[in-house]
Amino acid sequence: MALLIRGGQVLNSSQMDLEPADVLIEADQIVAVGCKLSCPPGTEELSATGYLILPGLANAHTHAHNNLFKGLADNWTLEDLLTHGPALNSCRTPEDHYLSAAIGAIEMLKTGCTAAYDLFMSVPAPSSEVVEAVVRAYIDVGLRAVVAPAVGDVVFYRVVPGLFEILPPDLRQTVEQIQADPTGGLLQITENTIRLWHGAAGGRIRVAVAPTIPGQCSDDFLLGCGRLAQEYGVGLHTHLAESKVQAIYAQRRWGTTIVGHLADLGLVRAGFVGAHGVWLTPEDIQRLADAGAAVAHNPASNLKLGSGIAPTREMLDRGLTVGLGTDGSMSSDNLNMFEAMRFAALVNKVRFPHDQDNWVGAREVYRMATQGSARVLGLADDIGAVAPGRKADLTLLRTNSVFLQPLNQPLNALVYAETGADVTTVLVGGRVVLDHGRVLTVDEGKLQTQAQEAADRLRAQNTAAWALAQQLRPYVAAACRAAVAIPYAVNRYAAPIMSDASPSPPGA
Repeated sequence: MALLIRGGQVLNSSQMDLEPADVLIEADQIVAVGCKLSCPPGTEELSATGYLILPGLANAHTHAHNNLFKGLADNWTLEDLLTHGPALNSCRTPEDHYLSAAIGAIEMLKTGCTAAYDLFMSVPAPSSEVVEAVVRAYIDVGLRAVVAPAVGDVVFYRVVPGLFEILPPDLRQTVEQIQADPTGGLLQITENTIRLWHGAAGGRIRVAVAPTIPGQCSDDFLLGCGRLAQEYGVGLHTHLAESKVQAIYAQRRWGTTIVGHLADLGLVRAGFVGAHGVWLTPEDIQRLADAGAAVAHNPASNLKLGSGIAPTREMLDRGLTVGLGTDGSMSSDNLNMFEAMRFAALVNKVRFPHDQDNWVGAREVYRMATQGSARVLGLADDIGAVAPGRKADLTLLRTNSVFLQPLNQPLNALVYAETGADVTTVLVGGRVVLDHGRVLTVDEGKLQTQAQEAADRLRAQNTAAWALAQQLRPYVAAACRAAVAIPYAVNRYAAPIMSDASPSPPGA
């Protein structure tokens, strides 16, 4: 079956202007791009008059499980979010996971994103039924996805420096009783997921290995993850130096940076993706670049959680692949890649006052959201461009968008002004999955109603876990404040840090 998208406009080779173009698709692939293309008899036509034809944006890092509790938190750090992990994620059924993944996939489609790298989590650990539910959600909605169950075999509370020393005895006893799932079982979950789902839906679903945060993993578990990634030829994606607390804990535990330790274990290589990379040192960045690894940059999340400003200029200058992500809805509140582009283009500029040569501009950011993210997902030859030989993952955007008019420089307008509100039609693998703003694959209204019911029920079911998190939160905050006051090789905050490194219990 062939499809001709007729009469649209694409960015020209310099990305400085628009040029008229038709796009001819056969099966799931673009076979020709040009003006006034001829097509085989019986070819279906889709009018793109008045539309820009863009490559589908690719979300380099997100979390399907977050979507049920979008907008729930404000003024939380990453460690606050992790403290509330059991309260947010316990008692979920596989259907809850399906709903959370599906509404997130819909949100991405409706804002022009056609592919995502999803590190979903489940408490206590993802079962085969939960994995199936998440995969089924992406298949049903029609998104392309790299699915990676994010797991670790060390409890979060054990990796906050100084926390146990300031906990009162009753809380310490409660926390000490919390145990992670056994290492072998978690590795088996990951391996089973690869065997069952890697290459599903005609290759639209891929699987990767995700040791969630290196500090929350034993060396045996990290080595096991590396073995699985190599044995099955899949990617490995972890949260890398996202917060200074993580960087300080790594120094205490391993006597080196997180990247240094992962490199010592042989994990830093092609196919390795580090999400965030806020607290990377110059040596870390060079080591990642030399190994052919990549970073998934999540500027909105880094800002909302107060984690810091990632050194994207340095990453790009050293040839490190950088993709762009939204992170999960609990830390950035939406999965809108247009917003992610705008944040990525803006936040770096304040690091280099009046030094515009070091600013990250629209061209580099657009490349992050397309070609960069495609490489992060392991799909560099498949997506990220409107070109022959690429998968027909395309987004049609109205040229008379209020955000694009008057249109002076298209690329700048897409990165700094467009919001995704004028995305009307989206194709994944040559299949129209969004038509004039309407999702064709699932009942969006029904899913939204069910998701709201699930969110309401889960908040009520997890009241005890919420109460424990509220008890722990001030102690976690005190320990984190002490940890971030410890000197480190780099400072990624927007302000100097007070140097008092003595943790004080709340009320002391």
